[in-house]
Amino acid sequence: MAQISPAGGDTMACIRRSVALVAGLFLSGLVSGCGNGNNQDHLAGRFAGRHGEPNSAAAMELTERYTQLVQTVGTLRQQNQQLAEENTRLKAQVEDLQAKLTQAQAELGDANTLLMEMLGELNKWKADVLGFRNEMREASKAQLEALMRILEAMGAQPAGPDQQKGEGGGAGQ
Repeated sequence: MAQISPAGGDTMACIRRSVALVAGLFLSGLVSGCGNGNNQDHLAGRFAGRHGEPNSAAAMELTERYTQLVQTVGTLRQQNQQLAEENTRLKAQVEDLQAKLTQAQAELGDANTLLMEMLGELNKWKADVLGFRNEMREASKAQLEALMRILEAMGAQPAGPDQQKGEGGGAGQ
């Protein structure tokens, strides 16, 4: 170590080293004092009763709490597993139902198209039937007119309105 002289050359360096050494020891004392020793004393104190004797009641209480927590964790894990299984089952069911829905929508679209085609055909058939009915009436009318001409050519006289009612319709019977 350097000698301390009152003249001052090495005195400042010596003071700096001394301050650094004291500060280092102080900091290491603080760190070791706040570390495991205090925490371990505190944790060990949980089980100590009066006068430093072990407190079995506190240990029993902590054991019961630990047992309850373990049971709670087990129950929650079981519920979580059940929910995960149900979620998987529901996802599969959703996929199945989605496929069925898509198929039903396609079938409904096809049925709707077919129904519209059938409605068009029905309207066409209805128009054809009504047209045919009119054609039949016109044909019957033309046939009656031709029959009247034949009768007139043979010399028959047309019946008056009173004679047609009395005979019940005339030529058809």
